[in-house]
Formats: sequence, C-alpha cells, structure tokens
Amino acid sequence: MLLAKLKLYLSKMQGGGNNSPHPIHWRNALCSWMGGFLGIALVGWMDSLTSLTTQDHLLLIGSFGATAVLLYGSPSAPFAQPRYVIGGHVICALVGVSFYKLMPDPLWLSSALTVSTAIVLMYLTRTTHPPGGGTALIAVAGSERVHELGYWFVVEPILLGVLLLLIVALVVNNLSPLRRYPNYWF
Repeated sequence: MLLAKLKLYLSKMQGGGNNSPHPIHWRNALCSWMGGFLGIALVGWMDSLTSLTTQDHLLLIGSFGATAVLLYGSPSAPFAQPRYVIGGHVICALVGVSFYKLMPDPLWLSSALTVSTAIVLMYLTRTTHPPGGGTALIAVAGSERVHELGYWFVVEPILLGVLLLLIVALVVNNLSPLRRYPNYWF
C-alpha cells in the first residue's frame, strides 16, 4: 500500500509526456528582445534620474528582470497579465515592508514568513505573479536605503517600475500580428 502510493507520487514527477506548447517564431523573438531591452532601459533610465545621490539602484531590482521575462517573453501567460503583475508586486511589497517593520530579526524567519504570506495573499486575491516573491524578499532583506523608504517602497520603486514595464509591454507586444496584449485586465 505504502509502496504503491510512493510509486504514484514519484510518477507525477515524470511530467505529462507532452512537448512544450510554447511556439517559436522570429517575430515573437524580436518582440521579446525589443520589449526586454526597452522595458529595462526605461526603468534603468528612470533609476539614473532618481538615484543620482545614492549608490542604490532601487528601480533596477532583480524581480523586475523576472517580470520582464514574463511580460515580453510569455505575454499570453496568466502571470503576465496586468492584474497579476501590478497586484502581485504591490501586495508583495506591502507584505515585505510590513514584516520588516514588525519583525526584522532574525532575517531567515522574517524572510520565510514574508514570502510564504505573500504567496498566500497573491493566491487569495488572484494576483499570483512569481517575481512578486522576489519583491517581498527585497523589502525584507534589501539595503538600508530600501528599509528607510518604508511603505514608500511600494510606490517607488515598485509601482512606478511595474507601470513603466507594463507601458512598454502594451506598446511592444502589440507590434507583432502574432501577439495581443493583454489577454484581460481583471
């Protein structure tokens, strides 16, 4: 009985046997490259205007790189839709800042509580955006400058950066006749 359950459990890890459904086309690749370049360039340029007096590049955070992959590389994916992108990042930033304010130490525990709570809140609000977990973690484990921002971190860099990336996604993803973005807003 136990051996049969273990065998069934392990068999799930083989996958469904299907090939990846992601079609490859040069126009999609070009739009992905152009979107990734323009989106990160715009965020980076805005960062250069706002970080003249500090070494922290708050708008150029790792989770935005992951968001760019979804927005420009897989624009039809559910996690790439505006509701998920905006909601996921904002919720995760709020959770991260709150946990840092309530319990900054020990870092391992506040980090684990932040990410796990952010996952549940994104799930319950139908805003699951995987890069949001990175945003939550940055709010807790980020630099002193991130911590000094407090809840302003939710507005700038998070909301500002996400809106810039979305504007580029709206423009670039609709250049190709093979793409349509977004599939839905809410």
